[in-house]
Amino acid sequence: MGENADVAIPPSFVQELLSRTDVVEVVGRHVTLKKTGANFSGLCPFHAEKSPSFTVSPTKQFYHCFGCGKSGDAIRFLMEHMGLPFVDAVKDLAQQQGLTVPEEHASPAERERSARAREARATLTQVLEKAAAAYQQQLKTSQRAVQYLKGRGLSGAVAKRFGLGYAPEGWRHLASVFARYDEPLLVESGLVIVRDADEEANPGAEARRYDRFRDRVMFPIRNVKGECIAFGGRVLGDEKPKYLNSPETPVFSKGRELYGLFEARQAIHQDGYALVTEGYMDVVALAQLGIGNAVATLGTACTPEHVRLLAKFTDEVVFSFDGDAAGRRAARKALEAALPHASDTRGFKFLFLPPEHDPDSFVRERGADEFRAAVRGAMPLSRFLQEAAAQGCDLQTPEGRARLAHQAQPLWRLLPDGALKRQLLADLAQAIGLDLRELSDLWARDAPPVRSDSDSASWSSREDKRPKGIPKKQAPALPGASSGIQAPANSRSDHAVRLLLTHNPLWDELSNEDHALLAALPAPHGPLIAWIEGQIHEHGHQAWASLEAALTGHPSQALARRVMKVATAYGAAESAQTMAIDDARRELRDLVRRLTLADLERRESEAISAGDLRVFHDLHEKRKSLIQVATQRAA
Repeated sequence: MGENADVAIPPSFVQELLSRTDVVEVVGRHVTLKKTGANFSGLCPFHAEKSPSFTVSPTKQFYHCFGCGKSGDAIRFLMEHMGLPFVDAVKDLAQQQGLTVPEEHASPAERERSARAREARATLTQVLEKAAAAYQQQLKTSQRAVQYLKGRGLSGAVAKRFGLGYAPEGWRHLASVFARYDEPLLVESGLVIVRDADEEANPGAEARRYDRFRDRVMFPIRNVKGECIAFGGRVLGDEKPKYLNSPETPVFSKGRELYGLFEARQAIHQDGYALVTEGYMDVVALAQLGIGNAVATLGTACTPEHVRLLAKFTDEVVFSFDGDAAGRRAARKALEAALPHASDTRGFKFLFLPPEHDPDSFVRERGADEFRAAVRGAMPLSRFLQEAAAQGCDLQTPEGRARLAHQAQPLWRLLPDGALKRQLLADLAQAIGLDLRELSDLWARDAPPVRSDSDSASWSSREDKRPKGIPKKQAPALPGASSGIQAPANSRSDHAVRLLLTHNPLWDELSNEDHALLAALPAPHGPLIAWIEGQIHEHGHQAWASLEAALTGHPSQALARRVMKVATAYGAAESAQTMAIDDARRELRDLVRRLTLADLERRESEAISAGDLRVFHDLHEKRKSLIQVATQRAA
């Protein structure tokens, strides 16, 4: 959940918020709804359909799609449709209702700072929204700008959808938009530039202020909530720079935002993938031609933050680049950003167009259908990794194959462990001319030894078979055990299941990494937790009685009933059902930390057995860091 991972929102506030919120109003901002009897219906925003199967119930305050199965309350809708973490969704909804979100585990000073920062960000976006409206109004009166857009094949409907505008000629147009041109917020938002006066040449002269954007078609850059946070401006002719972006501000970081994502969300859901391009005009022109799932990086290389943002909306990403050298370099950057996220269930492809084309020109010349066919035939990440690693290598010679081994290793190591990574190791071994074990041993030996404080002494024991460079002492036990129920190691999975069955709103407060960890626990606990997650997604938060009824005949029924008995086995006098929500939250967080530590220790042992010092070091450092954080919290 990013920066909000440690923010705890009282469940009582969540319930109050939902009671004040009309789910029909929230969903209706994003989906065209029609009254059908007691409910409202519309086309599902989560999958492609021609006849409505998506319903919203004003009495139950719930939405449900009979086509894809998506369902939930207003908070769940914001999370699913806008890719927001739970805390951000609650804050967004609370802001709409004029409520202040109480944050547990935060001091009054921290809450005050957080409130001031939120207010400052909101003020900046208001300034930018006002400028965007002024630019849109100017577009209506500028024949040059309108003709430019028409010449690029854009209709008024698409221009309106993306909020396109025009910044007129002249140095101080915004002085007619804002009451105070010397307002500091105009500079902080990046709309106005201030140049210090030359005191020597002109004593007493004031600093010079002028608009950043002049005589440019304006592209508002929106965040996933639809707020204007920055601008991109394109000249109408061939002047330089052709494109000009807003500078970095408290609400805008080009390495974290993608142009067009707000407009593309529904098409990404429907098409099943996101198309990443290099320019604003690519996104807008493709939308004009019926391809609405495109986004663009903002004058920078694709970053891991871009990939993480897209992963909230889809498990399939296609990067589209020009086929020239610059396009290949951009693709290499995107490859490195994508590799840590390329799991067995999340895929990335690379589409290289002919050098004379960008996506806009390709679709205009050859049509949308041929472009979609090109996307389907795009190069998978596995093949591009091998191609990138083989650059400059003559594979007909031993030297060339050795160079391939050297260049492939750092790329391969970026992949998360899984079937894809192991299959790629086999493919690379074949290309390099070694068998799988030989390449694995070679790369394990090539990994630089990792030294630590506990590694200063020599390894004297004959029974110690660990490779040199692996610390002998294990990290200390996790401190900071909570004051509630204490579960021994062999009952942690039971305890986690019990807490989720009785307090399943806590599931939304865990990170995606925590979700994956719990759902991957060995059977029967992991499958039961995965079932609980499915119930939350389909039916929202439920009491144990409802879950128990739904479990009838399910393979996990016996486990669920067993763990729901009074927790006397843990030395506690109360049952999980009567535990206070705050205690349950602390217990679950403590359990997740302990389970994470156990998982890291297990993976460390596997790395030791495989002789993979680099992986061991990464895991060991991560475990030490987790313990350090827990120690600080306990202090």
